[in-house]
Amino acid sequence: MGKTDWKLRTKLVHDGSRRSQYGEVSEAMFLTQGFVYETAEAAEQRFIEIGSDEFIYARYGNPTTRMFEDRMASILGFEDAFACASGMAAVNGALMSLLKAGDHVVSSRALFGSCLYILEDVLGRFGVEITLVDGTDLAAWDAAIRDDTALVFLESISNPTLEVIDLKHVCDVAHAKGALVVVDDAMATPIFSYAQACGADLAVISTTKHVDGQGRVLGGIIAGTRDVIRGPVEAYMKHSGGAMSPFHAWVQLKSLETLDLRVRQQSGTALAICEVLDGHPKLNAVRFPTHVAHPQYELAKSQGESAGTVLTIDVKGGKDACFKFLNALDIFTISNNFADAKSIATHPATTTHARLPQEQKDTLGITPGLVRLSAGLEDAGDLIADLLAALETV
Repeated sequence: MGKTDWKLRTKLVHDGSRRSQYGEVSEAMFLTQGFVYETAEAAEQRFIEIGSDEFIYARYGNPTTRMFEDRMASILGFEDAFACASGMAAVNGALMSLLKAGDHVVSSRALFGSCLYILEDVLGRFGVEITLVDGTDLAAWDAAIRDDTALVFLESISNPTLEVIDLKHVCDVAHAKGALVVVDDAMATPIFSYAQACGADLAVISTTKHVDGQGRVLGGIIAGTRDVIRGPVEAYMKHSGGAMSPFHAWVQLKSLETLDLRVRQQSGTALAICEVLDGHPKLNAVRFPTHVAHPQYELAKSQGESAGTVLTIDVKGGKDACFKFLNALDIFTISNNFADAKSIATHPATTTHARLPQEQKDTLGITPGLVRLSAGLEDAGDLIADLLAALETV
């Protein structure tokens, strides 16, 4: 059996492994920022043409980091990947490396607050034209993507409102106009990602989330074709300094070994919570894309096996009732992260999306009662009991 026949769980444990002369079982952690050369001629040659398993400086590449990149590329279905210091370093790197002043970008408007900042404030300030559309409206994509559109950006599942986009349709329209498609796949998870299958050119993931998944380190990945990753992406990242540290790469390599087990457990818990809370008298809505109550359930099921590990609820009574609910939780922790081993509750309107004008929050559906719930690895029954007890206080 060759590597190409390996199933996902096998790839998560073994793919991309590089052993030193000592033959270690666990991946080695190379905590070095530089590398030495036998001769001046060897140094000169490496700067002329660097081999696939050769390194110059940790900002450019490192054996531990390269193992992580190879493994992530494999499980996401892309040729290559570049590991970044954080998820937002990956988003910024993917966009900045591929765009220039005068380019036109079309993006879904339902985005994480920091992604909106990169698009509107940073790229806009440097002369990139940004058009935001309702990602669920296929006609809006068709109308907005022009012959001179350079790039399309979207979250496959939006944060925090969990909108689902018909990714194959967007990719087909963009490619017909010669535009690249960059997908932020954090909410979909690396396990249930369908970016490559739908035709996306690049997938960007915050590996802080499910990959580490235990609240320890930051990380991000940009995955795509080898020409793009080792061309404009690597050039921008190595010169701008957004590369992942070898220590963080090693931590997340070890986390990948249990990723499939963790994500499937958390996804099942998220669905179980939805099934209990759907129709609760103190909630306006419960949303999880692969739960039947979601308005885009059929699309979500057609694109991915599951919708990840995050659901949302909308508590009746607005902010005051919502805060009372949040403060009554015992197991769920109040934080602004998601995809952790510990279950997390977030109030987007006052935290992750607080900087958005109220009108924009209203358009996106970020109501005062919206709570983003990230299902952890605790017992599902305990989590459900915690939520039901907290709702009784509202």
